[in-house]
Amino acid sequence: MMCLICKHGETHAGTVSVMLERGETTLVFKHVPAQVCENCGEAYVDEATTRDLLATAEAAVKGGVRVEVRDFVAA
Repeated sequence: MMCLICKHGETHAGTVSVMLERGETTLVFKHVPAQVCENCGEAYVDEATTRDLLATAEAAVKGGVRVEVRDFVAA
């Protein structure tokens, strides 16, 4: 697909790191599958992956995690 941000690059399958913060909790997920713009590097994460990230983050917040870095594993 054409990048919605730079409007010049095409996106291709790749992986990115995603950082999520809520209150005192910071989570970094590495190796998250995404469509990445070849021109500007903007990443587009699909709905199912986003749902998995948010569910994992919610569990971490409830579990009292303050800072954590983990590899993404699809549910």
